[in-house]
Amino acid sequence: MGWLERLTDLIVPRRATTHTWMILTFALFVGLAVLAVGLYVAFALRGETNEATREMLYGQAERIAIQIEQVESPEQQVEIAKDISRLTDLRITLVRGDSVLWEVDGSRLIQSDSIMEQPEMGVTPEDRVRFAARRNSEGRVMLYAALYRPSAGVVIRVGQPEPPLVELIQNMLIALVVGMAMALVLALLGSWVAAYQVTSPLQAIRNSARRIAEGDLGEKIKVDSRAAEFHELAMSLNRMSDSFRRQINELQRLTQLQNEFIGNVGHEVRNPIFAVSGYLEALGSGTLSPEMRKRYAEKGLTNLHRLQNLFNDLIEIARLEYREDLIKPSTFDLAELVEEVGDILRPKAEHKGISLELENPELYVHADRNRIRQVVTNLIDNAIAYTDDGTIRCRFRRRLKKVRVEVIDTGRGIPEDHLERIFERFYRVDPDRSRRSGGTGLGLSIVHQILLAHGEQIHVESTVARGSRFWFELPFADVPASEPA
Repeated sequence: MGWLERLTDLIVPRRATTHTWMILTFALFVGLAVLAVGLYVAFALRGETNEATREMLYGQAERIAIQIEQVESPEQQVEIAKDISRLTDLRITLVRGDSVLWEVDGSRLIQSDSIMEQPEMGVTPEDRVRFAARRNSEGRVMLYAALYRPSAGVVIRVGQPEPPLVELIQNMLIALVVGMAMALVLALLGSWVAAYQVTSPLQAIRNSARRIAEGDLGEKIKVDSRAAEFHELAMSLNRMSDSFRRQINELQRLTQLQNEFIGNVGHEVRNPIFAVSGYLEALGSGTLSPEMRKRYAEKGLTNLHRLQNLFNDLIEIARLEYREDLIKPSTFDLAELVEEVGDILRPKAEHKGISLELENPELYVHADRNRIRQVVTNLIDNAIAYTDDGTIRCRFRRRLKKVRVEVIDTGRGIPEDHLERIFERFYRVDPDRSRRSGGTGLGLSIVHQILLAHGEQIHVESTVARGSRFWFELPFADVPASEPA
């Protein structure tokens, strides 16, 4: 069995390219078809033709024998043979015993000593008939049928040239075999071309996919083929690659943000904890005066409040990111909400000599009132923290079906290279000043998450030393029926 397996592996390899498999498949099926037709032509059809020719020759010999048997004298038998040969252009031979009575080809009498040596002349009563085919002196194929007639005591042999139809059939058979062989060659050639047209785009796709797998995410799969399926496959793979690339970039960005977030959280938490720990150790000393104890206790409480605010803000961001149902919209007066925020933050602004301008006409929006108050509070508080003098305004106006809310300050402004990152967690344009003011670095990030939960975006534009402008939009709402117009 070892040699058989090796032969099978040689003819049909266990692992081969698609190009090879397609050619082998074409060769197998077309080759089997050619082989089947060739065998039928070589054996079945040729045998049927020969059999039909023999039957025809036998029938002629049988009819001649019947006529000869009707007379008894050899002279009459010869005359009958002579007449039939002249009329039919057949070669008729009469033999009695070892003597040739007559042999004539049409009207030509033949004298030959080799007649009795021909194989068909050895016919016996048991054989009934013998056939033979050979070429004559002129190169033509002659067909012979010899019958032994016991009643007449003679052997009757009938010969005729091979019919033109038989020769035509033979030529057709040869042409058919040659045509099938050419069909096999053309099929192999066509299979090679078809396989190349199929495998060439696949190889291009494979090579591109390999480069993408190796990290070349910018690689585009290009297919040089007229087949629509390959173009659609390449487009689908390119879309999939683009999607993977975006996801990978997003994962890398999130990983970077996560690392920064962990580092920032650790840093922001570590400082208050170290401060509280230091103040507690100092309070444990018996040498402090009551004033110093009070001072250290106040500083410790301040850091604890800062730590508490930090954790509250982190929990708030997490809830906004993973719980969209925390947003509960309602219709409310935006001017009233801004006044509430102003009442809370105006003392802080006046302490820095900053003027708050919050007067606006009555205008209703549809949003979560508590969350929007949180947004406005964070924006105005952030403006106060980064404005040393001047004015802070919160104004809004209707724009079609939206209401645009703006918070404008005359503070120090934000450098352009910081604008894209100010809504990231713990990102500070001026870290030292923010920490001195007690901020957690999460205010603008919370604003961003609240507005995202509302399906809106926060925008900013700023000029260094001239101030900043933050704005967002909310859905406009009509005045409620219970409110006076």
